[in-house]
Amino acid sequence: MRLSRRSAITAAAVLAASPLAAPALAQGAARNTLRFIPHSNLAAVDPVATSGYIVRNYGFMVYDTLFAVDPDFRVQPQMVEGHEVTGDGRIWRFRLREGLKFHDDQPVRGADCAASIRRWGARDTMGQTLMLAVDEIRATADRDFEIRLKRPFPLMLDALGKLSTQALFIVPERVALSDPMVPNTETIGSGPFRFLRDQWVPGSLAVFERFAGYVPRTEPTRGAAGGKRVLLDRVEWRIIPDAATAAAALQTGEVDWWEQPAFDLLAVLSRNRDIRIELTDPIGSLMMMRLNHLHPPFDNVRIRRAVQAAVNQRDYLEAAVGNPRYAAECRSFFACDTPLGSDQGAQAMPGRLEEASRMLREAGYAGENVVIISPTDLPTTNAMSIVTADLLRRLGMRVELVATDWSSVLARRSNRNPSDRGGWNIFHTSWVGPDVASPVIHLPLRAHGTAAWAGWPTDEKLEELRTRFLDATDQAEQRVIAAEIQRRAFETVPFVPLGQMKQPTAYRRNVEGIISAPVPFFWDVRKT
Repeated sequence: MRLSRRSAITAAAVLAASPLAAPALAQGAARNTLRFIPHSNLAAVDPVATSGYIVRNYGFMVYDTLFAVDPDFRVQPQMVEGHEVTGDGRIWRFRLREGLKFHDDQPVRGADCAASIRRWGARDTMGQTLMLAVDEIRATADRDFEIRLKRPFPLMLDALGKLSTQALFIVPERVALSDPMVPNTETIGSGPFRFLRDQWVPGSLAVFERFAGYVPRTEPTRGAAGGKRVLLDRVEWRIIPDAATAAAALQTGEVDWWEQPAFDLLAVLSRNRDIRIELTDPIGSLMMMRLNHLHPPFDNVRIRRAVQAAVNQRDYLEAAVGNPRYAAECRSFFACDTPLGSDQGAQAMPGRLEEASRMLREAGYAGENVVIISPTDLPTTNAMSIVTADLLRRLGMRVELVATDWSSVLARRSNRNPSDRGGWNIFHTSWVGPDVASPVIHLPLRAHGTAAWAGWPTDEKLEELRTRFLDATDQAEQRVIAAEIQRRAFETVPFVPLGQMKQPTAYRRNVEGIISAPVPFFWDVRKT
Protein backbone atom coordinates (compact mmCIF):
# COMPACT_ATOMS: atom_id res chain seq x y z
CA MET A 1 0.00 0.00 0.00
CA ARG A 2 1.30 3.42 -0.97
CA LEU A 3 -0.47 6.44 0.49
CA SER A 4 -0.65 9.30 -1.99
CA ARG A 5 -0.88 12.96 -1.12
CA ARG A 6 -0.26 14.29 -4.63
CA SER A 7 -3.53 16.15 -4.96
CA ALA A 8 -2.82 17.93 -1.69
CA ILE A 9 0.72 18.65 -2.84
CA THR A 10 -0.50 20.34 -5.99
CA ALA A 11 -2.96 22.53 -4.11
CA ALA A 12 -0.35 23.51 -1.52
CA ALA A 13 2.19 24.38 -4.19
CA VAL A 14 -0.25 26.67 -5.96
CA LEU A 15 -1.09 28.42 -2.69
CA ALA A 16 2.57 28.82 -1.78
CA ALA A 17 3.38 30.40 -5.10
CA SER A 18 0.47 32.82 -4.93
CA PRO A 19 0.87 36.27 -3.37
CA LEU A 20 -2.69 35.88 -2.03
CA ALA A 21 -1.35 33.23 0.35
CA ALA A 22 1.05 35.65 2.05
CA PRO A 23 0.37 35.98 5.78
CA ALA A 24 -0.36 39.32 7.36
CA LEU A 25 3.00 39.71 9.08
CA ALA A 26 4.84 42.91 9.96
CA GLN A 27 6.86 44.39 7.14
CA GLY A 28 10.11 46.34 7.10
CA ALA A 29 11.85 44.61 9.97
CA ALA A 30 15.38 45.83 10.66
CA ARG A 31 18.33 43.99 9.20
CA ASN A 32 19.39 42.80 12.65
CA THR A 33 16.06 41.03 13.27
CA LEU A 34 15.76 37.44 12.08
CA ARG A 35 12.26 36.06 11.55
CA PHE A 36 12.19 32.28 11.89
CA ILE A 37 9.47 29.65 11.45
CA PRO A 38 10.10 26.84 13.96
CA HIS A 39 8.85 23.33 13.37
CA SER A 40 6.13 23.66 16.01
CA ASN A 41 4.60 25.92 18.63
CA LEU A 42 6.55 26.80 21.76
CA ALA A 43 4.05 26.02 24.53
CA ALA A 44 6.45 25.16 27.39
CA VAL A 45 9.78 26.53 28.59
CA ASP A 46 11.31 23.84 30.83
CA PRO A 47 13.88 21.80 28.86
CA VAL A 48 14.19 19.29 31.72
CA ALA A 49 10.48 18.46 31.79
CA THR A 50 10.10 17.41 28.13
CA SER A 51 12.09 15.77 25.37
CA GLY A 52 10.32 17.93 22.75
CA TYR A 53 12.82 19.41 20.32
CA ILE A 54 11.06 22.78 20.23
CA VAL A 55 11.89 23.25 23.93
CA ARG A 56 15.43 22.00 23.35
CA ASN A 57 15.86 24.63 20.63
CA TYR A 58 14.57 27.31 22.99
CA GLY A 59 16.99 26.00 25.61
CA PHE A 60 20.09 26.44 23.48
CA MET A 61 19.18 30.09 22.92
CA VAL A 62 18.35 31.02 26.50
CA TYR A 63 20.70 28.83 28.55
CA ASP A 64 24.33 27.79 28.43
CA THR A 65 25.97 24.42 29.03
CA LEU A 66 29.00 23.34 31.05
CA PHE A 67 30.44 21.47 28.07
CA ALA A 68 29.44 21.29 24.40
CA VAL A 69 29.84 18.97 21.44
CA ASP A 70 31.70 20.04 18.31
CA PRO A 71 30.90 18.81 14.74
CA ASP A 72 33.20 15.81 15.26
CA PHE A 73 31.13 14.85 18.34
CA ARG A 74 34.03 15.66 20.65
CA VAL A 75 33.17 17.23 24.01
CA GLN A 76 34.64 20.69 24.56
CA PRO A 77 34.50 23.04 27.58
CA GLN A 78 31.83 25.74 27.35
CA MET A 79 30.95 27.43 30.68
CA VAL A 80 33.78 25.51 32.33
CA GLU A 81 37.25 27.05 32.36
CA GLY A 82 38.93 23.85 33.45
CA HIS A 83 38.51 20.63 35.42
CA GLU A 84 40.55 17.95 37.15
CA VAL A 85 39.92 14.33 38.04
CA THR A 86 41.42 12.72 41.15
CA GLY A 87 40.70 9.88 43.55
CA ASP A 88 41.04 7.15 40.92
CA GLY A 89 38.36 8.80 38.80
CA ARG A 90 35.90 9.32 41.65
CA ILE A 91 36.39 13.06 42.28
CA TRP A 92 35.72 15.61 39.54
CA ARG A 93 36.40 19.29 40.22
CA PHE A 94 35.22 22.04 37.88
CA ARG A 95 35.94 25.78 37.66
CA LEU A 96 33.69 28.18 35.77
CA ARG A 97 34.85 30.89 33.40
CA GLU A 98 34.97 34.45 34.64
CA GLY A 99 32.19 36.84 33.70
CA LEU A 100 29.32 34.34 33.48
CA LYS A 101 26.02 35.84 34.59
CA PHE A 102 22.32 35.25 34.32
CA HIS A 103 19.91 37.49 32.47
CA ASP A 104 18.98 39.15 35.76
CA ASP A 105 22.67 40.18 36.08
CA GLN A 106 23.34 37.75 38.93
CA PRO A 107 26.61 35.77 38.63
CA VAL A 108 26.55 32.09 37.72
CA ARG A 109 27.84 30.21 40.74
CA GLY A 110 28.99 26.72 41.52
CA ALA A 111 25.81 26.32 43.58
CA ASP A 112 23.70 26.98 40.46
CA CYS A 113 25.59 24.30 38.56
CA ALA A 114 25.34 21.71 41.34
CA ALA A 115 21.58 22.22 41.70
CA SER A 116 21.05 22.20 37.93
CA ILE A 117 22.85 18.87 37.60
CA ARG A 118 20.72 17.31 40.32
CA ARG A 119 17.43 18.47 38.76
CA TRP A 120 18.48 17.40 35.26
CA GLY A 121 19.74 14.07 36.62
CA ALA A 122 16.27 13.21 37.87
CA ARG A 123 14.74 13.31 34.38
CA ASP A 124 17.30 12.81 31.61
CA THR A 125 18.18 9.21 30.73
CA MET A 126 21.94 9.83 30.79
CA GLY A 127 21.57 12.03 33.86
CA GLN A 128 19.75 9.22 35.65
CA THR A 129 22.62 6.89 34.80
CA LEU A 130 25.16 9.37 36.13
CA MET A 131 23.22 9.90 39.35
CA LEU A 132 23.39 6.19 40.12
CA ALA A 133 27.15 6.66 40.46
CA VAL A 134 27.02 10.00 42.31
CA ASP A 135 27.77 10.25 46.01
CA GLU A 136 27.65 14.06 46.29
CA ILE A 137 27.46 17.19 44.14
CA ARG A 138 28.35 20.43 45.89
CA ALA A 139 29.68 23.93 45.36
CA THR A 140 33.15 24.48 46.80
CA ALA A 141 33.51 28.20 45.95
CA ASP A 142 31.68 30.89 44.00
CA ARG A 143 33.06 29.61 40.68
CA ASP A 144 33.79 26.03 41.69
CA PHE A 145 31.86 22.81 42.19
CA GLU A 146 32.72 19.14 42.48
CA ILE A 147 31.10 15.79 41.83
CA ARG A 148 32.09 12.90 44.08
CA LEU A 149 31.31 9.44 42.80
CA LYS A 150 30.75 6.05 44.42
CA ARG A 151 32.53 4.52 41.46
CA PRO A 152 34.27 5.89 38.35
CA PHE A 153 32.03 7.15 35.57
CA PRO A 154 34.17 7.53 32.41
CA LEU A 155 31.32 9.15 30.45
CA MET A 156 31.11 12.17 32.76
CA LEU A 157 31.91 14.78 30.11
CA ASP A 158 29.63 13.10 27.56
CA ALA A 159 26.81 13.41 30.08
CA LEU A 160 27.48 17.01 31.08
CA GLY A 161 27.89 18.12 27.46
CA LYS A 162 25.25 16.05 25.66
CA LEU A 163 24.10 17.76 22.51
CA SER A 164 20.45 17.22 22.09
CA THR A 165 17.21 16.56 23.91
CA GLN A 166 17.19 17.33 27.62
CA ALA A 167 20.69 18.76 27.45
CA LEU A 168 22.15 19.95 30.74
CA PHE A 169 21.27 23.65 30.75
CA ILE A 170 22.41 25.66 33.77
CA VAL A 171 19.66 27.58 35.56
CA PRO A 172 19.63 29.68 38.76
CA GLU A 173 19.72 27.63 41.94
CA ARG A 174 16.21 28.72 42.96
CA VAL A 175 14.86 27.26 39.69
CA ALA A 176 16.94 24.10 39.94
CA LEU A 177 15.59 23.40 43.43
CA SER A 178 12.04 23.10 42.07
CA ASP A 179 10.40 19.69 41.63
CA PRO A 180 11.90 18.12 38.47
CA MET A 181 8.62 16.29 37.87
CA VAL A 182 6.69 19.57 37.66
CA PRO A 183 7.40 21.81 34.63
CA ASN A 184 8.98 25.10 35.67
CA THR A 185 7.87 28.35 34.07
CA GLU A 186 10.85 30.61 34.81
CA THR A 187 12.89 31.75 31.80
CA ILE A 188 16.05 33.27 33.30
CA GLY A 189 19.16 31.75 31.75
CA SER A 190 22.74 32.77 31.07
CA GLY A 191 22.82 32.00 27.35
CA PRO A 192 23.41 34.30 24.39
CA PHE A 193 19.73 35.31 24.07
CA ARG A 194 17.14 36.60 26.53
CA PHE A 195 13.58 35.35 26.19
CA LEU A 196 11.12 38.25 26.09
CA ARG A 197 8.38 36.67 28.10
CA ASP A 198 6.10 39.72 27.93
CA GLN A 199 6.00 39.36 24.12
CA TRP A 200 5.37 35.60 24.13
CA VAL A 201 2.08 34.62 22.50
CA PRO A 202 1.87 30.79 22.49
CA GLY A 203 0.62 29.63 19.12
CA SER A 204 1.76 32.83 17.43
CA LEU A 205 5.04 34.43 18.52
CA ALA A 206 8.13 33.92 20.67
CA VAL A 207 10.79 36.64 20.80
CA PHE A 208 14.43 36.55 21.83
CA GLU A 209 16.93 39.41 22.05
CA ARG A 210 20.71 39.45 22.25
CA PHE A 211 21.93 39.31 25.84
CA ALA A 212 24.47 42.12 26.05
CA GLY A 213 26.00 40.59 29.16
CA TYR A 214 26.91 37.29 27.51
CA VAL A 215 30.67 36.65 27.28
CA PRO A 216 31.47 34.11 24.53
CA ARG A 217 34.49 31.87 24.55
CA THR A 218 37.45 33.05 22.50
CA GLU A 219 37.61 29.97 20.23
CA PRO A 220 35.87 29.96 16.83
CA THR A 221 32.36 28.53 16.76
CA ARG A 222 32.19 24.80 16.05
CA GLY A 223 28.61 23.55 16.28
CA ALA A 224 27.44 23.84 19.87
CA ALA A 225 31.01 24.49 21.00
CA GLY A 226 33.32 27.48 20.84
CA GLY A 227 32.48 31.17 20.91
CA LYS A 228 28.75 31.81 20.58
CA ARG A 229 28.94 35.22 18.92
CA VAL A 230 25.54 36.78 18.49
CA LEU A 231 25.31 38.98 15.39
CA LEU A 232 21.56 39.62 15.61
CA ASP A 233 19.75 41.95 17.98
CA ARG A 234 16.47 40.09 17.85
CA VAL A 235 15.07 36.71 16.76
CA GLU A 236 11.34 36.28 16.25
CA TRP A 237 9.84 32.81 16.11
CA ARG A 238 6.71 33.09 13.97
CA ILE A 239 4.40 30.13 14.52
CA ILE A 240 2.86 29.32 11.12
CA PRO A 241 1.45 25.79 11.19
CA ASP A 242 0.06 25.90 7.64
CA ALA A 243 2.84 24.83 5.26
CA ALA A 244 1.54 26.76 2.25
CA THR A 245 1.31 29.97 4.27
CA ALA A 246 4.83 29.41 5.63
CA ALA A 247 6.17 28.87 2.11
CA ALA A 248 4.53 32.06 0.90
CA ALA A 249 5.97 34.05 3.80
CA LEU A 250 9.48 32.79 2.99
CA GLN A 251 9.07 33.56 -0.71
CA THR A 252 7.89 37.13 -0.13
CA GLY A 253 10.60 37.82 2.45
CA GLU A 254 8.21 38.25 5.36
CA VAL A 255 10.25 35.58 7.15
CA ASP A 256 13.92 34.76 6.71
CA TRP A 257 14.29 31.11 7.69
CA TRP A 258 11.95 28.11 7.74
CA GLU A 259 13.36 25.39 9.97
CA GLN A 260 11.57 22.39 8.40
CA PRO A 261 9.96 23.15 5.05
CA ALA A 262 7.35 20.63 3.95
CA PHE A 263 8.86 18.09 1.56
CA ASP A 264 5.90 18.62 -0.78
CA LEU A 265 6.85 22.29 -1.27
CA LEU A 266 10.60 21.96 -1.85
CA ALA A 267 10.19 22.03 -5.63
CA VAL A 268 8.26 25.30 -5.42
CA LEU A 269 10.80 26.88 -3.06
CA SER A 270 13.76 25.73 -5.17
CA ARG A 271 12.48 27.78 -8.12
CA ASN A 272 12.87 30.98 -6.11
CA ARG A 273 16.35 32.44 -6.67
CA ASP A 274 16.24 34.21 -3.32
CA ILE A 275 15.93 30.98 -1.35
CA ARG A 276 18.50 28.36 -0.41
CA ILE A 277 17.57 24.79 0.50
CA GLU A 278 20.25 22.92 2.41
CA LEU A 279 20.79 19.80 4.47
CA THR A 280 22.39 20.95 7.70
CA ASP A 281 22.01 17.60 9.50
CA PRO A 282 24.33 15.02 7.87
CA ILE A 283 22.86 11.96 9.61
CA GLY A 284 19.15 12.67 9.58
CA SER A 285 16.40 11.45 11.90
CA LEU A 286 15.08 8.01 12.80
CA MET A 287 11.30 7.90 12.34
CA MET A 288 9.37 5.78 14.81
CA MET A 289 6.00 4.56 16.06
CA ARG A 290 5.85 4.67 19.86
CA LEU A 291 3.55 2.19 21.61
CA ASN A 292 2.05 2.54 25.10
CA HIS A 293 3.09 -0.52 27.11
CA LEU A 294 0.91 0.25 30.13
CA HIS A 295 -2.53 -0.51 28.72
CA PRO A 296 -4.25 -2.87 26.26
CA PRO A 297 -3.72 -3.75 23.56
CA PHE A 298 0.01 -2.99 23.53
CA ASP A 299 0.70 -4.25 27.03
CA ASN A 300 0.68 -7.59 25.16
CA VAL A 301 4.10 -8.11 23.57
CA ARG A 302 2.67 -10.49 20.96
CA ILE A 303 0.35 -7.75 19.70
CA ARG A 304 3.29 -5.34 19.55
CA ARG A 305 5.19 -7.89 17.47
CA ALA A 306 2.22 -8.30 15.12
CA VAL A 307 2.13 -4.57 14.41
CA GLN A 308 5.90 -4.53 13.93
CA ALA A 309 5.64 -7.41 11.44
CA ALA A 310 3.00 -5.53 9.43
CA VAL A 311 5.05 -2.36 8.92
CA ASN A 312 6.39 -1.69 5.43
CA GLN A 313 8.79 1.22 5.78
CA ARG A 314 8.41 2.20 2.13
CA ASP A 315 4.79 3.20 2.80
CA TYR A 316 5.87 5.56 5.56
CA LEU A 317 8.75 7.07 3.62
CA GLU A 318 6.57 7.67 0.56
CA ALA A 319 3.80 9.32 2.58
CA ALA A 320 5.98 11.34 4.96
CA VAL A 321 8.86 12.32 2.66
CA GLY A 322 8.10 11.30 -0.92
CA ASN A 323 11.58 12.15 -2.22
CA PRO A 324 14.16 9.30 -2.12
CA ARG A 325 16.93 11.89 -1.84
CA TYR A 326 15.78 12.59 1.69
CA ALA A 327 14.60 9.13 2.81
CA ALA A 328 15.97 5.63 3.28
CA GLU A 329 14.77 2.40 4.82
CA CYS A 330 16.42 1.73 8.17
CA ARG A 331 15.40 -1.40 10.08
CA SER A 332 17.55 -0.54 13.03
CA PHE A 333 16.97 0.68 16.57
CA PHE A 334 20.12 2.78 16.24
CA ALA A 335 20.44 5.48 13.60
CA CYS A 336 21.72 4.12 10.32
CA ASP A 337 25.04 5.54 9.09
CA THR A 338 26.31 5.55 12.68
CA PRO A 339 28.73 2.96 14.12
CA LEU A 340 26.04 0.87 15.87
CA GLY A 341 23.39 0.99 13.15
CA SER A 342 22.75 -2.52 11.77
CA ASP A 343 20.04 -4.92 10.60
CA GLN A 344 20.49 -7.41 13.47
CA GLY A 345 17.08 -8.98 14.15
CA ALA A 346 15.37 -7.10 11.32
CA GLN A 347 13.71 -10.28 10.06
CA ALA A 348 11.04 -9.44 12.67
CA MET A 349 9.87 -6.74 10.24
CA PRO A 350 8.92 -8.67 7.09
CA GLY A 351 6.21 -6.19 6.12
CA ARG A 352 3.69 -8.93 5.30
CA LEU A 353 0.13 -8.04 6.26
CA GLU A 354 -1.30 -11.56 6.03
CA GLU A 355 1.36 -12.97 8.36
CA ALA A 356 0.88 -10.07 10.77
CA SER A 357 -2.91 -10.59 10.79
CA ARG A 358 -2.39 -14.21 11.78
CA MET A 359 -0.01 -13.13 14.56
CA LEU A 360 -2.60 -10.65 15.80
CA ARG A 361 -5.33 -13.28 16.00
CA GLU A 362 -3.04 -15.72 17.78
CA ALA A 363 -2.01 -12.98 20.24
CA GLY A 364 -5.62 -12.69 21.42
CA TYR A 365 -6.49 -9.16 20.26
CA ALA A 366 -9.96 -8.52 21.70
CA GLY A 367 -11.05 -5.52 19.66
CA GLU A 368 -9.66 -2.85 21.98
CA ASN A 369 -9.72 0.68 20.62
CA VAL A 370 -6.32 2.05 19.51
CA VAL A 371 -6.03 5.83 19.99
CA ILE A 372 -3.38 7.45 17.79
CA ILE A 373 -2.55 11.05 18.70
CA SER A 374 -1.32 12.96 15.66
CA PRO A 375 -0.01 16.53 15.16
CA THR A 376 -1.52 18.21 12.11
CA ASP A 377 1.08 21.00 12.32
CA LEU A 378 3.95 18.54 11.66
CA PRO A 379 3.28 17.20 8.13
CA THR A 380 5.76 14.31 8.22
CA THR A 381 4.63 13.12 11.64
CA ASN A 382 0.97 13.48 10.69
CA ALA A 383 1.60 11.44 7.55
CA MET A 384 3.15 8.64 9.62
CA SER A 385 0.04 8.64 11.83
CA ILE A 386 -2.28 8.39 8.83
CA VAL A 387 -0.33 5.44 7.41
CA THR A 388 -0.43 3.64 10.76
CA ALA A 389 -4.17 4.22 11.16
CA ASP A 390 -4.77 2.72 7.71
CA LEU A 391 -2.38 -0.18 8.37
CA LEU A 392 -3.97 -1.13 11.70
CA ARG A 393 -7.47 -1.04 10.26
CA ARG A 394 -6.40 -3.38 7.46
CA LEU A 395 -4.75 -5.52 10.12
CA GLY A 396 -8.12 -5.86 11.82
CA MET A 397 -7.79 -3.40 14.69
CA ARG A 398 -10.24 -0.71 15.83
CA VAL A 399 -8.59 2.70 15.43
CA GLU A 400 -9.32 6.27 16.52
CA LEU A 401 -7.09 8.97 15.00
CA VAL A 402 -7.04 12.09 17.20
CA ALA A 403 -5.80 15.09 15.19
CA THR A 404 -4.39 17.99 17.20
CA ASP A 405 -1.26 20.16 17.32
CA TRP A 406 2.19 19.05 18.44
CA SER A 407 2.15 20.93 21.73
CA SER A 408 -1.09 19.11 22.61
CA VAL A 409 0.49 15.78 21.64
CA LEU A 410 3.43 16.55 23.94
CA ALA A 411 1.02 17.30 26.78
CA ARG A 412 -1.22 14.28 26.22
CA ARG A 413 1.55 11.75 25.78
CA SER A 414 2.62 12.30 29.41
CA ASN A 415 -0.82 11.07 30.55
CA ARG A 416 -0.52 7.50 31.85
CA ASN A 417 -4.25 6.87 32.00
CA PRO A 418 -5.98 4.49 29.58
CA SER A 419 -6.93 6.02 26.26
CA ASP A 420 -10.59 6.41 27.25
CA ARG A 421 -9.49 8.57 30.20
CA GLY A 422 -7.30 11.05 28.34
CA GLY A 423 -4.40 8.72 27.54
CA TRP A 424 -3.23 7.25 24.27
CA ASN A 425 -1.96 4.08 22.57
CA ILE A 426 0.31 5.30 19.76
CA PHE A 427 2.13 8.44 18.75
CA HIS A 428 4.81 9.02 16.11
CA THR A 429 7.95 11.10 16.19
CA SER A 430 11.51 11.36 14.87
CA TRP A 431 14.80 11.52 16.75
CA VAL A 432 17.94 13.11 15.33
CA GLY A 433 20.81 10.70 14.79
CA PRO A 434 23.00 11.71 17.78
CA ASP A 435 20.09 11.05 20.15
CA VAL A 436 19.65 7.45 19.00
CA ALA A 437 23.17 6.43 18.08
CA SER A 438 24.21 4.80 21.37
CA PRO A 439 22.49 2.95 24.24
CA VAL A 440 24.03 5.49 26.60
CA ILE A 441 21.72 8.34 25.53
CA HIS A 442 19.01 6.48 23.59
CA LEU A 443 15.88 7.57 25.46
CA PRO A 444 13.34 5.50 23.44
CA LEU A 445 15.33 2.33 24.19
CA ARG A 446 15.18 2.73 27.96
CA ALA A 447 12.91 0.13 29.52
CA HIS A 448 12.80 0.99 33.21
CA GLY A 449 9.05 1.23 33.60
CA THR A 450 7.39 4.41 34.79
CA ALA A 451 10.76 6.21 34.86
CA ALA A 452 11.14 5.61 31.11
CA TRP A 453 10.08 7.89 28.27
CA ALA A 454 6.37 8.14 27.42
CA GLY A 455 5.27 4.61 26.51
CA TRP A 456 6.86 3.30 29.71
CA PRO A 457 8.23 -0.12 28.64
CA THR A 458 9.60 -2.50 31.27
CA ASP A 459 12.29 -5.00 30.29
CA GLU A 460 14.95 -5.99 32.80
CA LYS A 461 17.04 -7.76 30.17
CA LEU A 462 17.19 -4.67 27.96
CA GLU A 463 18.29 -2.59 30.95
CA GLU A 464 20.91 -5.20 31.91
CA LEU A 465 22.33 -5.10 28.38
CA ARG A 466 22.53 -1.31 28.58
CA THR A 467 24.46 -1.59 31.85
CA ARG A 468 26.85 -4.05 30.21
CA PHE A 469 27.38 -1.58 27.37
CA LEU A 470 28.17 1.19 29.85
CA ASP A 471 30.71 -1.01 31.62
CA ALA A 472 32.40 -2.16 28.40
CA THR A 473 35.68 -0.40 27.63
CA ASP A 474 36.42 -2.05 24.30
CA GLN A 475 34.62 -0.77 21.18
CA ALA A 476 34.42 -4.25 19.69
CA GLU A 477 32.71 -5.48 22.84
CA GLN A 478 30.33 -2.53 22.72
CA ARG A 479 29.33 -3.39 19.15
CA VAL A 480 28.57 -6.98 20.18
CA ILE A 481 26.41 -5.79 23.08
CA ALA A 482 24.66 -3.23 20.87
CA ALA A 483 23.71 -6.03 18.48
CA GLU A 484 22.27 -7.98 21.43
CA ILE A 485 20.32 -4.90 22.48
CA GLN A 486 18.86 -4.57 19.01
CA ARG A 487 17.84 -8.22 18.81
CA ARG A 488 16.16 -7.87 22.19
CA ALA A 489 14.39 -4.68 21.08
CA PHE A 490 12.92 -6.50 18.08
CA GLU A 491 11.60 -9.09 20.54
CA THR A 492 10.02 -6.64 23.02
CA VAL A 493 9.22 -3.72 20.62
CA PRO A 494 9.73 -0.56 22.71
CA PHE A 495 9.02 1.25 19.43
CA VAL A 496 8.81 0.39 15.74
CA PRO A 497 11.45 1.97 13.46
CA LEU A 498 9.85 3.43 10.35
CA GLY A 499 12.87 4.56 8.32
CA GLN A 500 15.31 7.43 8.27
CA MET A 501 14.79 10.88 6.79
CA LYS A 502 16.98 13.90 6.24
CA GLN A 503 15.10 17.13 6.81
CA PRO A 504 16.37 20.08 4.75
CA THR A 505 16.06 23.66 5.93
CA ALA A 506 15.20 26.71 3.79
CA TYR A 507 16.29 30.31 4.17
CA ARG A 508 16.66 33.48 2.15
CA ARG A 509 20.03 34.19 0.56
CA ASN A 510 20.62 37.30 2.63
CA VAL A 511 20.94 35.04 5.69
CA GLU A 512 24.47 33.81 6.32
CA GLY A 513 26.32 31.73 8.89
CA ILE A 514 23.75 28.99 9.53
CA ILE A 515 25.59 26.19 11.34
CA SER A 516 25.49 22.58 10.13
CA ALA A 517 24.10 20.70 13.13
CA PRO A 518 21.08 18.64 14.16
CA VAL A 519 19.93 21.68 16.20
CA PRO A 520 19.11 25.14 14.76
CA PHE A 521 21.65 27.45 16.40
CA PHE A 522 21.34 31.24 16.11
CA TRP A 523 24.84 32.38 17.01
CA ASP A 524 27.10 33.35 14.09
CA VAL A 525 23.96 33.92 11.98
CA ARG A 526 23.62 37.32 10.32
CA LYS A 527 21.60 39.13 7.66
CA THR A 528 23.21 41.09 4.85
